[in-house]
Amino acid sequence: MALTAVSADRPQKVAVRDLVIQYSRNDLKVTAIENLSLDVGDGEFVAIVGQSGCGKSTLLKAIDGLIPAVTGYVEIDSIRVTKPSTRKAMVFQDGRLLPWRTVLANITLPLEGRGVPKAEARDRAMALVERVGLTRFAKAFPNQLSGGMQQRVNLARALVVNPQVLLLDEPFAALDAQTREYMQQELLNIWERDRVTAIFVTHQIDEAIFLADRVLVLSSSPGRLKREFVIDIPRPRQLAVKRSAQFHDYEDAIWMEIGAFAGDGAAALPGELALAAGLAP
Repeated sequence: MALTAVSADRPQKVAVRDLVIQYSRNDLKVTAIENLSLDVGDGEFVAIVGQSGCGKSTLLKAIDGLIPAVTGYVEIDSIRVTKPSTRKAMVFQDGRLLPWRTVLANITLPLEGRGVPKAEARDRAMALVERVGLTRFAKAFPNQLSGGMQQRVNLARALVVNPQVLLLDEPFAALDAQTREYMQQELLNIWERDRVTAIFVTHQIDEAIFLADRVLVLSSSPGRLKREFVIDIPRPRQLAVKRSAQFHDYEDAIWMEIGAFAGDGAAALPGELALAAGLAP
């Protein structure tokens, strides 16, 4: 597929070119990502969807510099990505909060590692605590927080380094349905303020549509860019938009695109079977 387009009013921020990612499993070399190219504009929110094992998380880690490319490359602001850096921040499904640190101390952690003075680190972290609505819990420990609150801390910890690109790997997957919807709205409210470039991986099609400017669909493993959907729903968005006919039309179209992979052979196995067979990353 041709490179996904970035509109004229959005300078290019992230460029992925002819990316190939491979890994070894049981002496078998498996291609997780194959000849994938895409662009993400400055301040754009892009969601990536596809079947389990299609390489969504692998792609995100490659953009972060955690996984090397066999061929092809990733660039941010025309600078080649070779390793993690302060230009990017990753939010994982697992909050990975340190249980012996308070909310505030968890958020200051990445600043401490960068040598930011203690007073400045505290001020920056406290500003994020307020933005994610946890002011009353600044001195609480992770085991005193709900799952949604822990993920707000996780998001604040990523944002405190002022990243130019925010990478989110199914950050709400472990939450119950009601909390998940609440966190989708919270994420949009936070993102609307700074419009940091965001790339969001999810299995939830409605989540992708609600959050994103564009939804990119990957094919079954090996992951290739199959199709993109431009989400023409005005911002700011509220959860009620999920009940609109336009929203349901997007859902139907994207689900049909993902369902179109049936018949691709072994690569189209359901995620759990593909994983068990050693065919999915």
